Amino acid sequence: MKIIIGSIIMSALGLTLAFSAVPQPRQSEVKPALLVIDIQNEFLPSMAEQDRKSGLEMINTYIALFRMYDLPIIRIYHTDPQEGPKPDTEAFEFPKTMMIRESDPKIIKNFGNAFKKTDLEKLLKEKGVNTLFLCGLSATACVLATYHGGLDLDFNTFMLKGALISGNADSTKAVHEICRTISPSALRLLLYACRH
Repeated sequence: MKIIIGSIIMSALGLTLAFSAVPQPRQSEVKPALLVIDIQNEFLPSMAEQDRKSGLEMINTYIALFRMYDLPIIRIYHTDPQEGPKPDTEAFEFPKTMMIRESDPKIIKNFGNAFKKTDLEKLLKEKGVNTLFLCGLSATACVLATYHGGLDLDFNTFMLKGALISGNADSTKAVHEICRTISPSALRLLLYACRH
């Protein structure tokens, strides 16, 4: 009996040693960026008031968090060549209460998906970004289109809880439920782990 048990233990140890010698795949390092999408003066009045007030506050919270860790914040603006809003007008700009800076990279788009016919993908690759955190408006249009655009380009892509805005608060909630969404506290832990 002792011989059988000894053989089992030796086999198990040999098997363990054999597996420990096999190189394990290296976990990909998370290199995040924040995409602040279309929170322009032109569009804000048509958004649900409940979403607008709390959403803008949460977007500033996320901006502050990315600044604390010196991570990229990308400003994304929408314009239509025929319908506007025209760049360099008050309607085109983000509200002055937002914590964005002129030094934050700026992408101007003409389509819902911020990757379509813009330099967004190139900019993110130059910065070594592989993980995207999205906030802004409209949750059901441009933010959702950009979310899927990011996934299609193999970025790890997440919505930010409480920082999406749309014309209907129930629709915003539905987008949170169907997409990968991360809370402020979980994001704070993730960003801390990325930097330490």
